[in-house]
Amino acid sequence: MDRIDRQVLKSVSRSFYLSLRALPQPMRPATGTGYLLARASDTIADTPGIPVDDRLELLDAFGARIAGKDSLWRRDKLKNFIALQDNDAERVLLERLDEAFDQLTALDALQADAVRDVVTTIIGGQRLDLVRFDDAKKSLPKALRTEDELEDYCYRVAGCVGGFWTRIGFLTLGERFSDSLPEDLDALGVRYGMGLQLVNILRDLPEDLANGRCYLPLADPRDPEALAAARRDWLAHASVWLESGRRYASRLKLRRLRAASVLPALIGEDTIALLAAAEPLPSQKLKVTRAAVKRSLWKALWWPRKA
Repeated sequence: MDRIDRQVLKSVSRSFYLSLRALPQPMRPATGTGYLLARASDTIADTPGIPVDDRLELLDAFGARIAGKDSLWRRDKLKNFIALQDNDAERVLLERLDEAFDQLTALDALQADAVRDVVTTIIGGQRLDLVRFDDAKKSLPKALRTEDELEDYCYRVAGCVGGFWTRIGFLTLGERFSDSLPEDLDALGVRYGMGLQLVNILRDLPEDLANGRCYLPLADPRDPEALAAARRDWLAHASVWLESGRRYASRLKLRRLRAASVLPALIGEDTIALLAAAEPLPSQKLKVTRAAVKRSLWKALWWPRKA
């Protein structure tokens, strides 16, 4: 992590910074760089006050820059996005984005390819999301049409991260990462990432509905009973996917790596329990308490390894 700017990481997410420090040193540069780039693209996609077409244009330019096509990077347009950031952390990230690009260039070629692949996939999901909900509003809500659309979205913005984590682990640690076959661990990691994203979707349901977005397929956003039923079904589905996170962490050799890997699953399970207890539909976003997070952290620190 020596070459990753600590100030930027702390500014954007102190919790991720602490998780990054828990990782073995060889995994930190690629993991930190991938996180910063993905977080920057998410900030671009979610910046209010900018027309969707302008956000799409900058996302496309961002993706081209990731691929090494610097001539397409719209630094002039980025200034408009920076000026509209209410969150100081997001503003700092965009102001110092070139440092993340420099870090990408400095990575080992195979690790850099892994970062490019995962960030490109994430950008594709963000782009699809902007187009899909372009004209959605509370009075005219839009919902995903099929389960496949939801699963595809969960893969693009989070499931692919589970595959990236596995790829970087084997690239940097080799046999010290896991005894499992890479393809088996990759499958668990993908489902785990999708489960975490599904938990986010279910937690953010009140806010999304207020903006006319509904990620739960086959549910009428204007029908509270249908929404509540769909929510219950997808909470159960999220629990199944998060179980893959427990199994994933148990297959890792290093204790600190197991702890870093399983902690989001434990917090996610507490979030599911909290959401399930709030029936039929909560009016605002719910979050687990700090005490619950501390309990999960303690469990994560002693997470067992299984063959």
